[in-house]
Amino acid sequence: MNSRRIAIIAMLSALSIGTNYALLSFFNVKFMDLIVFVGGFCFGPVVGASIGIVSWAIYGTLNPLGFSLPIWLSTMFSETIYGIGGGLVRRIFISNDLSEFKNDRINIYALFGTFGVFLTFLYDFFTNVVFGYVNGLDALFAVVMGFVPFGIVHAFSNALFFGLGCAPAISIILRFVGGGNACFKRIGG
Repeated sequence: MNSRRIAIIAMLSALSIGTNYALLSFFNVKFMDLIVFVGGFCFGPVVGASIGIVSWAIYGTLNPLGFSLPIWLSTMFSETIYGIGGGLVRRIFISNDLSEFKNDRINIYALFGTFGVFLTFLYDFFTNVVFGYVNGLDALFAVVMGFVPFGIVHAFSNALFFGLGCAPAISIILRFVGGGNACFKRIGG
């Protein structure tokens, strides 16, 4: 990796942490998931997962809402879902002819929003199971109660953030650091 890519990865981790603190009063409305996904898309699943782990390692340790080791570990490792997902989505773009999406902003934004919702359901499922375990709740009860209303807010906000933010962010980052081909540079605008 060159120094420019390392700087972008450090910046994405810092941006992820900073935006979490800035949005502290809005439960489950965070840019972290988007940032980790974009990192995975632009730099691969391992780097994306690393951004998620580093972000939660710092934010979760210094969380003003409190610290719980099992919940911290579950959020830290569940956040990797977004980074891995971003890397896998990029592989889908590379291995399939998605020209109908790449040339239509509405379709590409809807596609990224859909990925955001799907990954959010996975993240919330795992973290709610751990929350239930820590608090002595049945896993199914914890998942259902965690989804209403917090999971709904999380899924809706991620659909919006991923739908509107992924393509422009990916386009800007790939223009800055290089990488990808012209279709990746065009998807954001």
